[in-house]
Amino acid sequence: METPLEVQIGHLLRQKRWKFATAESCTGGLIGHRITEIPGSSEYYLGGVVAYAYEAKVTLLGVSWETLQRYGAVSRETVLEMAHGVRTRLGADIAVSVSGIAGPGGATPDKPVGTTWLGLVTAEGEWARLYRFDGDRTENKAQAAQAALQFVLDILTELHSPNR
Repeated sequence: METPLEVQIGHLLRQKRWKFATAESCTGGLIGHRITEIPGSSEYYLGGVVAYAYEAKVTLLGVSWETLQRYGAVSRETVLEMAHGVRTRLGADIAVSVSGIAGPGGATPDKPVGTTWLGLVTAEGEWARLYRFDGDRTENKAQAAQAALQFVLDILTELHSPNR
């Protein structure tokens, strides 16, 4: 049986002595829930912000109104601002963010249901990934949380590599 992503992430965060934070929109706290299912996660998980509405993204995470108006909530620009915001506000070493269209409504011609952006920020840089999930609302949320955890693991593994 493969070790769950949450366990692998916790192991690497402990090794690096890093603190982790999340900024979630469409997943509604699912990423934080999965992280906190692991006993001892309070050693490395500071917490998260669920910022669903534009107002919450601006007020709680410091996303600019201009970014939201120009690119929309489901965009590379917005998720990077979300990740920077939660990392700064909670004092984390690494932060992940997610914003997407879980469905069944909310789609546009260029952003169909399932379109999801993930952002990740550390002192070493920032990264973003675009996904297009094809499930129902519950499945899209679960897939987004899984992809976000995989993203965190990928970057932690890369930053933890002996070649760095």
